[in-house]
Amino acid sequence: MEQIRENKMGVMPVNKLLISMSLPMIISMLVQALYNVVDSIFVAKLSEDALTAVSLAFPMQNLMIAVSTGLGVGINAVLSRSLGQKNMKAVNKSAINGIFLEAIGYIIFLILGLTVVRFFYNAQGAPENITQMGVEYLSIVLIFSFGIFGQIAFERLLQSTGKTLYSMFTQLTGAIINIILDPILIFGLFGVPAMGIAGAAIATVIGQVIAAVVAFIFNKKKNDEITLEMSKIFKPDIKIIKTILSVGIPSMIMAAIGSVMTFGMNKILIVFSSTAVAVIGVYFKLQSFVFMPVFGLNNGMVPIISYNYGAQKKDRLLKTIRLSICYAVGIMLLGFAIIQIFPDKMLLLFDASEHMLEIGIPALRTISLSFIFAGVSVILSSTFQSLGNGLLSMFISVARQLVVILPVAYFLSKFNNVNLVWWAFPIAEIVAVCISIVFYIYMYNRVIRPLGKTK
Repeated sequence: MEQIRENKMGVMPVNKLLISMSLPMIISMLVQALYNVVDSIFVAKLSEDALTAVSLAFPMQNLMIAVSTGLGVGINAVLSRSLGQKNMKAVNKSAINGIFLEAIGYIIFLILGLTVVRFFYNAQGAPENITQMGVEYLSIVLIFSFGIFGQIAFERLLQSTGKTLYSMFTQLTGAIINIILDPILIFGLFGVPAMGIAGAAIATVIGQVIAAVVAFIFNKKKNDEITLEMSKIFKPDIKIIKTILSVGIPSMIMAAIGSVMTFGMNKILIVFSSTAVAVIGVYFKLQSFVFMPVFGLNNGMVPIISYNYGAQKKDRLLKTIRLSICYAVGIMLLGFAIIQIFPDKMLLLFDASEHMLEIGIPALRTISLSFIFAGVSVILSSTFQSLGNGLLSMFISVARQLVVILPVAYFLSKFNNVNLVWWAFPIAEIVAVCISIVFYIYMYNRVIRPLGKTK
């Protein structure tokens, strides 16, 4: 099996390898994006206030996903590198310690779900009726988040060993179950009592738990490169944990910065109206159709780069980066074109009022300008993580979402025209892509150039 793994990651033509690794993840990410949109479409049918409540929950949900996926990035990079070095003992220990770290992450968000949810809504300036709905929704999502942490942990083990088809199946299973349960639990179909916004949260966690179970079964039955055995008393391996965290923490911080940015944008926009907050919430749902496929591409790309970095195969590493950038830019340009042409149709999916259309159409068209630049910076950020330097990726996120976007948005809001606030997004993305290119030149000279020129 080890030789098969070597042949696939180290020998298969790069374009074919990248597509075979990424395509299942892109499909599953698109289904995830579909779930995100369908979830909000059903919630919007309850009321615009319910949609706003879910939009205000996004920063905390994003923070939770940031921690789980950040740890997953660390697991992925460490495992793939160990595979490239043919160190199977390190592979197994990395897997077990990675699962341990994901369990710690769940405990943290369980505590947050029991303690800070109401304060979180009040801090964003939400009216009481929206706060009440939001507390009902977000408490369930956080308290039962063991599903998402387990799902991410076991999916990353599959991805790290090149079994992205199984990972795709687990994500599809969770998302499809969620989509099916949403209308049943929200509106009370087939004799089930109508639960409203709580039903949306319950559908979410049920889908995550089932996906986690399916991913665990695949690892036990199909993932021969990793042995998940806990026959002895588990003792955390501090060295491996530090290695995982050295890659994972910058990734966590990057995504967590996104939560801070969204929190800040919500506070800026709610001064104009709760409808403006609903619009930005709708945008984040819609843009997932563009960014999720790129993140799927990333998930296929990261183990290839990490593996070939560990195997000292410079040419394959560089070709993977170039192809990934080309595919990412193509996806982003397609998304840009669709949003520019059909912004009204997209908003009407969420039962948009005339006021929401008035705010939302220019918002979507302006913010989507950032797509033109985002493909390059997203791929390069993941490249830095794959090569073990997540700090550079973190710096890019800090620059984009804290140093640029929030101050610019706050400054533009002072002109009392909400349409100006949206320009903060493309301005921040231009800054991010410039920094990414500079960092890539640095990483090329310091890390990639010294590698042996093996094919």
